[in-house]
Amino acid sequence: MYLNKVIIIGNLTRDPELKALPSGVQVTNIGVATNRTWKDKEGNKQEAVEFHNVVAFGRTAEIMSQYLKKGSSILVEGRLQTRSWDDKDTGKKMYRTEIVTESMQLGPRKEGGGPATNSAPSQQAPESQQTPVEPKTIEYPEDEINPEDIPF
Repeated sequence: MYLNKVIIIGNLTRDPELKALPSGVQVTNIGVATNRTWKDKEGNKQEAVEFHNVVAFGRTAEIMSQYLKKGSSILVEGRLQTRSWDDKDTGKKMYRTEIVTESMQLGPRKEGGGPATNSAPSQQAPESQQTPVEPKTIEYPEDEINPEDIPF
């Protein structure tokens, strides 16, 4: 049995690059950084950063380019793929290993919650005009739950 599966959670190192293939399929390239921390033998905290090339196709590519920007948090699930080509200048064989996205989840948003936009701050409503959202409270019944009433 063989398995080629990758799951990473990290932050974008650059803004997404949306392009279209000659067939018309959308493709987005992003860079994702993941961190690893540990303590060495002396008890000092150590940290290492890994950088990953990630590619997405179709609707996933469109969503990435619309909602993500540099610094955004993302979970990517996919497979590893290595591409090779000959360098035009040197004729040397070049390689690039990347994660081909099969599914993804957007991380928490720092502000706003809507799609990433390039609008100027002056076009947004001032804070004094924004209406605060009241949190809803859940009211639970005061009756005791009888375990015999549970259907399973």
